[in-house]
Amino acid sequence: MPTSDYFVQPDDVETIQLDWGTLKWMNAPDVTGCEEFSSGVVLLKPGKGHERHTHPDSDEILYILGGEGEQTIGDETRTVSAGEMVYIPKGVEHSTMNTSWEPLRFLAVYSPPGPEAEIREVDGAEIFPPGEVPSE
Repeated sequence: MPTSDYFVQPDDVETIQLDWGTLKWMNAPDVTGCEEFSSGVVLLKPGKGHERHTHPDSDEILYILGGEGEQTIGDETRTVSAGEMVYIPKGVEHSTMNTSWEPLRFLAVYSPPGPEAEIREVDGAEIFPPGEVPSE
């Protein structure tokens, strides 16, 4: 748990590791108490991504921080890279794939919160406590 109500460090929150990448939810109701939105950093491994899915009750924004990937929203697919933002309306199928040799890094935001908690329940998800560094 953060030592401040306003500042959250990566070591303050758990790390979720999946076969396709790593996530840290830096803002969620259980971290900051914010009930309006959640946000976190996602790292997709080279050549990896997640399958098409929806968030029926939450809009999503992805802000690409580094790397390059392929983003599909509904029937539209395009290349995304650092500096771009993607908006995914609630209930619309989408997927993200890393198409580069380096990690695809992005900030994910859900409004309202909820999907970030569901990711913890995905088969194969490994949860590492705050401060613990996962190994490859």
